[in-house]
Amino acid sequence: MLADTNDQIQDSEPQQPRQGPLHQRHVDLGAKLVDFAGWLMPIEYEGVLKEHMYVRESVGIFDVSHMGTVLISGQAASALADVAFALDVAAVASGKAAYGLCLNESGGVVDDLLIYVRSNTEIMVIPNASNADKVVSALTEVRDSNSEFADIEIADVGIEFAILAVQGPTAGRVLAEAGYPTELDYMSFIDIDDVTVARSGYTGEYGFELVVPTAQAASVWDALVEAAKSQDGGPVGLGARDTLRLEMGYPLHGHELAPDRMALTAPVGWTIGWDKPAFIGREAIVAAKEQGTDRKLVALRFTDRGIPREGMAVVNLSGEEPREVGVVTSGTFSPSLKAGIALALVDTESVANGDELAVDVRGRQLATERVTLPFVDSNPRVVPA
Repeated sequence: MLADTNDQIQDSEPQQPRQGPLHQRHVDLGAKLVDFAGWLMPIEYEGVLKEHMYVRESVGIFDVSHMGTVLISGQAASALADVAFALDVAAVASGKAAYGLCLNESGGVVDDLLIYVRSNTEIMVIPNASNADKVVSALTEVRDSNSEFADIEIADVGIEFAILAVQGPTAGRVLAEAGYPTELDYMSFIDIDDVTVARSGYTGEYGFELVVPTAQAASVWDALVEAAKSQDGGPVGLGARDTLRLEMGYPLHGHELAPDRMALTAPVGWTIGWDKPAFIGREAIVAAKEQGTDRKLVALRFTDRGIPREGMAVVNLSGEEPREVGVVTSGTFSPSLKAGIALALVDTESVANGDELAVDVRGRQLATERVTLPFVDSNPRVVPA
């Protein structure tokens, strides 16, 4: 889940990345900073492999304040979100969060996002940073085309909040030491003194995400990082965030999900409110469900030594001659499995169950095995003993 129309630089000057509320904290920790979706963010502190294992074995603290925050408020806020998003928002109870998609009319993904339902009159949406303006536009278009929604306020308040994630088996201990509640069901949340504490995450591990007013971000970060030290954990950059999500097979916008690609090429059908009478993109995605898609996402684990990367060709070795049948959408070295792993988009009619697939890595066809997701065993719903 990733710029803001208000930040365009005039006179054709190159746009400088924005600095988040915790920028100086990252500098002080010696983080390697990169331009990530228009934000200067930490890619790593002590190295991706070490930080990855913090989360799998103990606890990691993430700054994901580059993500957007959009508030929808008004008498029919939930009903508006139900039209703008493919998720069955009306079925999400107050105090619960849900993962969903904002589609375009052709069934492509404008963005994938988290939707927090405070009540029927107040919804908080966490979009990817570079897509916040597009999500606001989609919501505004629905509001302005229906008099029922005329009084609803849609506010992009991303600059007012930081978002921190606490992920890993000992995340509850860290959160408790920092003074926050931990007795939450999976995908539920509670508002405590202007801080939203949610039992959610993007790593496949037990964990929490906190939406914190910018003025409090530094003090909350400091408390979480200090508590993590006692659990043999520490801060984690966006490099490990990506390896963690890929081990789980979670789709990433701009990789597995895109506006110009039918959403159902990825395994996201479970997020769709199929029984809803109306939502943006409904006609196209229902047709795709009935007819099938010409491409599908598969999970590949390398049996040869090598690391797959986005854009590498997938080759079908079954048959008389090897033939190119797809492309890697996300690939990395899995720190947990000590092997290359990839998600790849392949032609539905060109790949059958049991076919031998390889990835072309700089001219070498490296063997893979097709696996079911996730790549690693994990259950974020379970509270660790």
